[in-house]
Amino acid sequence: MKSIRKPRKAMPAEAEVIARLADQGSDVSRFFTNTGRMMTPMPGPIRRVNVDLASGMLEELDRAAKELNISRQAVIKTLIRQALDQQYQSRGIAKRRVKSLRRG
Repeated sequence: MKSIRKPRKAMPAEAEVIARLADQGSDVSRFFTNTGRMMTPMPGPIRRVNVDLASGMLEELDRAAKELNISRQAVIKTLIRQALDQQYQSRGIAKRRVKSLRRG
């Protein structure tokens, strides 16, 4: 009696691996779930900042980035956005974020 094979689940892959497969013409749709949401671009120019972080915090950020399969910068931006939204919500000033973005 033959055993029935279960379909393989897609293993998380690094962005470089997915890009390489796509460049080779491979179907990479298995790596995407279409469950995320698109972020609207920030108005105005991007400004760079330097932030000093303790090595332990940097290691935590790197672990989170690896687990989520995104860049460290994306983790930092996401956490900052969540913290600011939480602060505005707790103060009852949800529209302040929109006004401050328009001033640029």
